[in-house]
Amino acid sequence: MTAAAHARPRPAATVYPAVAAGAFRRYATYRVATAAGVLTNTVFGFVLAYVYLALWDQRPQLGGYGPEQAVTFVWVGQAMIGAVALLGGGFQEELQERIRSGDIAIDLHRPVDLQLWWLAHDCGRAAFQLLGRGVGPMAGGALAFDLHLPTDPLVWLLFLLSVWGAVVVSFAIRYLLGLASFWLLDSSGLLMLGTFLGVFASGMLLPLTVFPGLLGDVVRALPWAAMLQVPADILLERRTGTGVLTGLLFQACWAVALLAAGRALQLLATRRVVVQGG
Repeated sequence: MTAAAHARPRPAATVYPAVAAGAFRRYATYRVATAAGVLTNTVFGFVLAYVYLALWDQRPQLGGYGPEQAVTFVWVGQAMIGAVALLGGGFQEELQERIRSGDIAIDLHRPVDLQLWWLAHDCGRAAFQLLGRGVGPMAGGALAFDLHLPTDPLVWLLFLLSVWGAVVVSFAIRYLLGLASFWLLDSSGLLMLGTFLGVFASGMLLPLTVFPGLLGDVVRALPWAAMLQVPADILLERRTGTGVLTGLLFQACWAVALLAAGRALQLLATRRVVVQGG
């Protein structure tokens, strides 16, 4: 094969899957960090599960959940916390550092789309986190508590589809926050705000159905609800039939809207490419 053939760019159909696979392998090398994450999620899951049991003992149908469903909600959250990056992390810090250092200029000249590159990277990361950090806590919770888990394989498939939707929505939010580094010298405050909203408005602390009145209506309509509340309700079979479809559509609409916003902000940023420190 000629040198020119070797230099020929790979088609997008193979580039982005290769990026995702590379990210999966990259995160798989951090075995100690993965084990620490499994332990942390499991311990926190036990603490939160017993808090839920005490709370649901006083109000057995709080938020429309029974005690078993409530505890299952806890462990679904602990299984997804790494994959959906509910506490932040993933590519976001690396993207911000590349913007600050000026390396983003190299990325923008590559024959690939910047947003799709990082989306593929984040999907690979999320796949490993779901397997590496999600299965262990969920198994531990199932051994210690009576969980409300479906027996229908179709429900599990729909749940996994919804998890992927949650990952895309999470990516789109973190991509927007990452691009803010084009304008902000210090984006730590914005990161803290994003983490707070991710914890509070996703259902990680309490199911969003517990929130009363207007507050409940608002948080259930925000994109963070697509990151945990929707997948959990599908697995708990609180969404069935058209309810599943409306949940998936809710995720898809937020994903499209946020990705479009990210694309618009990216175009705005690259027109002025004022890179800090470079």
